[in-house]
Amino acid sequence: MALSDDTVGAIRTMILDGRLRAGDKLPIERELAAELGVSRGTLREAVRSLTMIGVLDTRQGDGTYVTSLEPHLLLGSLAITMDLHQDSSELFLLETRRALESYATSQAAVRIGEAGLARLAEILDDAALLVDAGRVDALLEHDRAFHRLIVEASGNPVLASLTELLSGQTMRARRWRELAEDGAARQALDEHRAILAALRARDPELARLRAAVHVAGMEQFVRTQIDGRSPPAE
Repeated sequence: MALSDDTVGAIRTMILDGRLRAGDKLPIERELAAELGVSRGTLREAVRSLTMIGVLDTRQGDGTYVTSLEPHLLLGSLAITMDLHQDSSELFLLETRRALESYATSQAAVRIGEAGLARLAEILDDAALLVDAGRVDALLEHDRAFHRLIVEASGNPVLASLTELLSGQTMRARRWRELAEDGAARQALDEHRAILAALRARDPELARLRAAVHVAGMEQFVRTQIDGRSPPAE
């Protein structure tokens, strides 16, 4: 395992040094193993590890390539970790989401274009119809699309990828809340409208506060459930 870890580190250094760039094909196994001073079996283990976390892509019959190294690829292993610990960490995920999403929303207030604002308004108009129809699952997809557009407008792809990941992992809390609390869906819609108003006003601080209050509501709900109540039957 130590040799494999060292080999992972050596390949990572090659990428950081620019000897391997995004999209490059790795040297053939025999040559790369000789260059790194390890066995071919150890190299395979290292390549397997780097493939699992989105750094490398092994193509059958073609070879191994460095991926695009886009943030959403490299965060894949984090998503798996979150899935494994969802019950014990949901509140922590919400706290982290609040910090990141409120910052992203403040950045979007000065960067989002008129087309983006118009699209957000369309999403909320559609969501209002779903609230009236009581269609919780479809409403959650609109919720996620609303926040996704905002964080993408922040202009930071790493922040956008992290926030999108956290949003997906905390959807269970949102659905849980809407099943348990009367009026939760309409309250969330009102909070979204407040966020949009702050974005339209180009007010970063107000946008940050509106986003923080929105996620904090879900945090409070989860804390209440942790204190002793169970989620409603679905």
